[in-house]
Amino acid sequence: MKLSPLVCLPLLALLTLPLSAQTLERVRAGNNLTLGYVDHLQPFSSGPETQPVGYAIELCQRIADRLKREQALPQLQLRYRMVERERVSEALRSGEVDLLCSPLVATLERRREVSFSVPIYPSGRGVAVRSEASPALLQVLEGQVKRTVPQWRASINRGLARGTFVVIAGSTAERWVREQLRLFGVVSTLVPVQSFAEGTALLREGKADAFFGDRVVLQNQVAASGAGDQVRVLDRLFDLESAALSMARGDEDLRLLVDSELSLIYRSGEIEPLYRRYFGEPSEQVLLLFKAYALP
Repeated sequence: MKLSPLVCLPLLALLTLPLSAQTLERVRAGNNLTLGYVDHLQPFSSGPETQPVGYAIELCQRIADRLKREQALPQLQLRYRMVERERVSEALRSGEVDLLCSPLVATLERRREVSFSVPIYPSGRGVAVRSEASPALLQVLEGQVKRTVPQWRASINRGLARGTFVVIAGSTAERWVREQLRLFGVVSTLVPVQSFAEGTALLREGKADAFFGDRVVLQNQVAASGAGDQVRVLDRLFDLESAALSMARGDEDLRLLVDSELSLIYRSGEIEPLYRRYFGEPSEQVLLLFKAYALP
């Protein structure tokens, strides 16, 4: 049977839509929502696909509940899929996962590939070092070199020179460390790794001097690995970044739903017990940030 042009037009329009724009349509048609996550990223996301846990996982579960209500899908099937860090953009773009339930720092470069929710966590860049780290290195990393002191650049260079520093490959920490080493003219070795477990292992084995990354994740990784007697996380925060959930680029309908639920959680104060469970008592500054994150 030959279809008339009028019948073909709606079908043609649907087929020519980018896959990313069809997330909610795909969820309705298949009655399932696939949540992706990066494993071993405590306290945000970790565990088997049958039952992952973490702060970001719980936020995504709340978003899934909202989707059930708004889209009238009471029997919606929730699936989890573990995604390698380097495949996050590809998994979202292809529709392999509908929403990434692990925090990602929103950068202009990443926004070329994916869309981001409102922030879910005020991330802080920290550093882990070996317990027997040299005093010169600790002086630099703890910010004890005063810029008013003559030859302060030389002191920084001396503390970092010929060191081996670990970062997560492709992270904002990698870019930041490279820039700092270039700025101070430091000759050292930078080792990008794929996981926090891999980076912590290099520290334990004495193959690295420092590991830069999200301070909370570093703390959890050191504790989980039992390396507390060999590795410690310094108190200093080098920078603050806003981490968010991510989805396929241009998927504004899904983004609106996600931001609506997150904003509700922040405005209602429900974020406080959730934050407390994973990170401890939230400071006044953190609570103010969540109020600022919430959209009216």
